[in-house]
Amino acid sequence: MPSTRTLSPAIAAAGLVGGYAVARWTKKRSLGGVVLAVAGGVAGREWYRVAGVKGAAGLGAGYVAAFAGSHPLAKKIGAWPAVFSVAGAMAGASYAVARKAG
Repeated sequence: MPSTRTLSPAIAAAGLVGGYAVARWTKKRSLGGVVLAVAGGVAGREWYRVAGVKGAAGLGAGYVAAFAGSHPLAKKIGAWPAVFSVAGAMAGASYAVARKAG
């Protein structure tokens, strides 16, 4: 079974990409928000397990910042490139914190 170190970065990235994809393809932003929130919650639980309260809080704030930051970034580079960029950055941050903690 994959470790949390590999799962939490993938979950966080999938939440950002999947949330956007669901919102775009269903034309219901609230459904995208549900995907984003569920994935964030699952990733947050794993971050807490691996990195404790401070690590989970920092990564949770990063997850929210990645979501918010994708919007102005999309105006500069396009929607999908922005989403993939912030998802990659979030996955990298999640991996780095999990690796340092473990």
